[in-house]
Amino acid sequence: MDGSTLHAGSAQCASTARGLASRAEKCGASTALLLILLIAFVLRCGLAIVVEQQVAATSGSVCLIAGDADGYWELAQKIIAGKDYSIYVPPRTALRMPGFPLLLAGSHLVFGESTFAARCLLACVGTAACGLTYWLGRELCDHTVGLLAALYTAMSPTLILFSALLLSETAFAATLLVSLIAIARMARLADGSTSMRRFTVAALFAGVWVGIATYMRPTWLYVGPLIAVVVLVSLRRTPTSKPKWIAFGWLVVGVALSMAPWIARNYLVTGHFVPTTLWVGPSLYDGLHPGATGDSDMVFFEQDQLMASMSEYDMDREYRRRAMAFAWENPVRAMGLALEKQRRYWSLVPNADQFRDSKLKMAVVLLAMLPLFGFALCGAWLSRRDVALFALTAGSLLLFAGLHLLFVGSLRYRLPAEYPLAVLAAVGVKPLLLRWQAGKQALSRAATSPVESLCEPPTSM
Repeated sequence: MDGSTLHAGSAQCASTARGLASRAEKCGASTALLLILLIAFVLRCGLAIVVEQQVAATSGSVCLIAGDADGYWELAQKIIAGKDYSIYVPPRTALRMPGFPLLLAGSHLVFGESTFAARCLLACVGTAACGLTYWLGRELCDHTVGLLAALYTAMSPTLILFSALLLSETAFAATLLVSLIAIARMARLADGSTSMRRFTVAALFAGVWVGIATYMRPTWLYVGPLIAVVVLVSLRRTPTSKPKWIAFGWLVVGVALSMAPWIARNYLVTGHFVPTTLWVGPSLYDGLHPGATGDSDMVFFEQDQLMASMSEYDMDREYRRRAMAFAWENPVRAMGLALEKQRRYWSLVPNADQFRDSKLKMAVVLLAMLPLFGFALCGAWLSRRDVALFALTAGSLLLFAGLHLLFVGSLRYRLPAEYPLAVLAAVGVKPLLLRWQAGKQALSRAATSPVESLCEPPTSM
């Protein structure tokens, strides 16, 4: 057997070994992911039972946090009954985006008007969000980062809690993650030798999912495309790079296509172009008026009764005008309110009074939040030259914070952004994990290797 044959055989063996190792790694990652998702599902379903029992003991509400949940539930009932998509008197026809009420309506359709069934459905959505966090981590980095990020989201006390509440945060997080994954894939195809057709389809798909996420939370209509712009601009130009303007153009087309039914419906109902809702003005005034505290208190809306003499559209515009006038005439007060809103937004523990009655609950949440933000800072430093990674993992967190300089602040509005942030935290954890594994392997080898001093023959004197 000549040398060339031996070299070819060894190369084939090495290639086979690498393939087997890769498959083994993927198999191990799949098993670990399934275990993480099982943990996520069990924890969320278990808490759904506890929350349902607590809410059942309090008549007149469907959620621990009163307000939005009751409105979502009523809208879901109206969708199932085929009634107008509006609530309250006078009717507000564009108060809420329809995504989350449609999800609850699906629960009503299959399981009836059972709040427990709806909580279990949201437990499934929350579990899926953990899986999507893994997917984002794998898309941006590797299996290890994805698994670490998924593990955190699976066991985070606040993320588990909000999966059991009839609020839009968990569903928004899931759709937000899909849109970020789609943007990441679009960016990867923009920098490769793939066909232009596949690239434009990826950009169109990303835009569609930005629109779907907007159906859950209207702020994503502005935040999602802005993150996409940052990602595209950060890409280095190569001979095989695709034109970035084509990517953004098709992304905008995707957003427009997915949002078209809602925009058309709003035009027919209100007679105006309304891309999201007509609740922006009151929400803005909630954070910028003489009695504002940084927390939400919509008492002024019932006191003013603007809709008794105005259309819903005019009411929205009037509150926008009042909010901007207040900020212009009281700049120092507006800046003070902005700081208070940021304090509430960045709080490591829930702002709601329902969660401040137990020191144990507060301690658990605090211990979960500190590692997330601490390791996220480490991850940001380690990947400081990767602008796309930072934009896709921390961009939503920071842009939401910017919005809540104006709108009222709460930890609740930050929660959907914690799922992608967990990927950045996992980037910070990974070097420590690899170092620990290397140390463990070194100790294992030292324990199993023979002790040379005992094996050596004695030397003559």
